[in-house]
Amino acid sequence: MRWKDWDLNLKVRLLGEGVFNILFWMFFPFMSIYFAHSFGKSWAGGLLILSQVFGVMANLVGGYCADRFGRKRMMVIAGVGESLAFFFFAFANSPWFESPILSFICFSILGVAGSLYWPASHAMVADLVEPKKRNEVFAVFYTAINIAVVIGPILGGLFFFQYRFALLLTATLVSAVLTMVIARYVRETAPRPEDASGFPEGKKLPWVQFLLAQLKDYRVILSDRNFMLFILAGILAAQTFMQLDLAIALYITEMVSVQTLFHLGDWVLSTGGEEFFGWLMAENGLLVALFTVWITRWVNRLKEGRVFITSSLFYGLSMLIIGSSTNVWMMILGIVVFTVGELLVVGLQEGFVSKLAPEHMRGQYFAVASLRFSIGKAIAPFAIPVSAWVGYGWTFAVLAGLALLSALTYYGLFRRLDHTREKPLSSSHPEAMDQSV
Repeated sequence: MRWKDWDLNLKVRLLGEGVFNILFWMFFPFMSIYFAHSFGKSWAGGLLILSQVFGVMANLVGGYCADRFGRKRMMVIAGVGESLAFFFFAFANSPWFESPILSFICFSILGVAGSLYWPASHAMVADLVEPKKRNEVFAVFYTAINIAVVIGPILGGLFFFQYRFALLLTATLVSAVLTMVIARYVRETAPRPEDASGFPEGKKLPWVQFLLAQLKDYRVILSDRNFMLFILAGILAAQTFMQLDLAIALYITEMVSVQTLFHLGDWVLSTGGEEFFGWLMAENGLLVALFTVWITRWVNRLKEGRVFITSSLFYGLSMLIIGSSTNVWMMILGIVVFTVGELLVVGLQEGFVSKLAPEHMRGQYFAVASLRFSIGKAIAPFAIPVSAWVGYGWTFAVLAGLALLSALTYYGLFRRLDHTREKPLSSSHPEAMDQSV
């Protein structure tokens, strides 16, 4: 899909969110270090998990509200919340006042605001883009995020610890400008409120009825067996790709000693440990930024089921490669295989969710779909104590086994879809049956 064919909504958001994501990744990777220094490692871990719980709860609420009150309205509300959180975050790290507690509160609010924003954002893409083009558009947005993941931490290493106040003030300004741009130039794309929820437009519900209506809608989603298989397969796969900054990071830091990569005459390039892990992170981010759109266009020609299954198998293979050696070139190969597994599905996942979701419940479906990552992120750290109990070799073997289970679950899902080809998954999206294993 060419840039000139993009809707103005998408152009505005891609450019604005791209700048904002760079600023976000200038401080986010360093927050665990900040909290560890401020509260100690034990408290820091607990606080980060708590902030993640808040985000999960807000994500489900955000999905419902995106369907009930509109995509644009929730994006603007989330943007206002982010701007205020950044402002007080900056104040808590100013030359005149410093408060780690207030910093944590603001950090948690930022997570909640993001969780309110993204279901509406994904649903808007599905509203605006025809099904055969969605995967490519989602891939472009994912590429922009990964460009930010490459650039942000590099700049953050220069600014976060020495110029944190200025960095957070800049984030406040950018967030406020992005919110005003969305309010001014982005139009609403959700179905009419009375079509989306069954309640007359503008009618205010008591909070109890609001909560019951939300639970009723999510009960419908949880009864969608195909969607639940998709969630389960995603959680299993997440146990591998979430390890990049967990078990893989510790393994490389502890086990990969300094080794020579190149030796040309008097010039020797050696690396290992923490420095080498930074290189592998850059390798992953660069490959994703360069090849996401191209690979997504290629896999769009293939059957979805085979792509999801192959992705999980690549994740499993990467775990075996990384866990079988401490040679730096084997590590590089392992991250290449790992990244291929990631690239195969980054553009397909959101498009597949939009196929399963009825039009008036897209926000909620995207919210529940994000549980693949939220639950996966909550479970993945258990690989660290497991590695202490049974060693890294067995740990990576177990992770590879979970990836295999993910592939088998995807196989079962698409077999079900194949058997129900003549029965649409939803009245709004019969095209969901167009591709199977």
